Amino acid sequence: MKIMIVGLNYAPEMVGIAVYTSGMAEVLQRDGHEVTVISGQPYFPSWKVFPGFSKYGYAAEGGAGAPEVIRCPHYVPEVPSGLRRILHYLSFSATALPVALWRGLRNRPDVVFVVAPSLLSAPVGWIVARLTGARTWLHIQDFEVEAAFATGVLKESSALGWLAKKFESRTLRAFGRVSSISSAMLQKLRDKKVAEQRIYELRNWANLSHITPVEGRSPMRDELGIATPYMALYSGSIANKQGIEILPEAAKLLAAREDFTMVICGEGPYLDEIKRRAEGLDNVRFFPLQPLDKLSDLLGAADIHLLPQIADAATLVLPSKLTNMLASGRPVIATVDPGTVLAEEIEDCGIAVAPGDAAALARSIGMLLDNPALRERFGKAARTRAMRRWDGKQIINDLQEELQSLLNEDKKIPTPPRPTALEQR
Repeated sequence: MKIMIVGLNYAPEMVGIAVYTSGMAEVLQRDGHEVTVISGQPYFPSWKVFPGFSKYGYAAEGGAGAPEVIRCPHYVPEVPSGLRRILHYLSFSATALPVALWRGLRNRPDVVFVVAPSLLSAPVGWIVARLTGARTWLHIQDFEVEAAFATGVLKESSALGWLAKKFESRTLRAFGRVSSISSAMLQKLRDKKVAEQRIYELRNWANLSHITPVEGRSPMRDELGIATPYMALYSGSIANKQGIEILPEAAKLLAAREDFTMVICGEGPYLDEIKRRAEGLDNVRFFPLQPLDKLSDLLGAADIHLLPQIADAATLVLPSKLTNMLASGRPVIATVDPGTVLAEEIEDCGIAVAPGDAAALARSIGMLLDNPALRERFGKAARTRAMRRWDGKQIINDLQEELQSLLNEDKKIPTPPRPTALEQR
């Protein structure tokens, strides 16, 4: 099967969506499919183009047994405000379209697979499929429009907000398959009038052979210079939409404990602000993102994983970092309201505390540190859940079967429906 993947984020980015898009492409290629990836230049989470990659030109890499990756130039804002994010996504769509058309018309893919964010890339994939007769698949990692409303990037009542909702609605209904990463997000698709037969659950996954529970003291403790008996870890992107400012607040409340260090490994536009908030706190240490070959040891160095989220956004997504947290066999404390999909995923594997409640987070950290039996029970349950729900091998095998099912369907490419009279009002 010939598969074209259109997705802004790709390896060597080490966190977020890139991990799953890259992993999917590599496994599909290894299993005998011919995979072409139309991607951007790596920049996340630092929001700076990685050294060795061009800011202004196209580049191709891979092939000879690996996916062919064509990298497109695009605008990368140093401070990703709402408008700048939109320009960032638009610039990738604009530069991706000509190369996607060229490769599509030359190679005639069987399936065009678009990864969102950014949803603005979806027309690129749809146009290529329309001209080549390929099937279409749209994978939703994040409902960007609702997240923009939740974080205040867009106002739902504004003209731009109205336009964003209409674009989302028409785009979702234009693809042969629309997938997302959790049952709650699939329900969102149903609520947005996507036909049931076109909906598919494609979870993010854990590499269970690579991320394994560490027995005893992880070597990363010594490498990072962590001398305290206990360590709580946050590792990932550091952005203002994540509610990460709660971490130094909780650390301040735990300052009297001399047996505990909070480690924050990450990069992003909010890093300097978080460091400022942590000034004077001896129990907070900052490190850059660690290489993938050290990820298992890093996760295993923690006694507790920390997963901050803001209230509204937590109802929409399952953070991609959760999969490896669970696979590491360590308990998770997430700032999330009861009844959300994230709260359900960590049930019996950790503790959910109210978003923004630093005192509750500090109490939960202290309680788990003082209760090794509960930490062990939660950790074992986390590993078991990862094995049952997040096994990457099984998830990709199921995906390949669904891709073949899509390929066997009628070749007609869905056309975005005309708005109803109600929608036009």
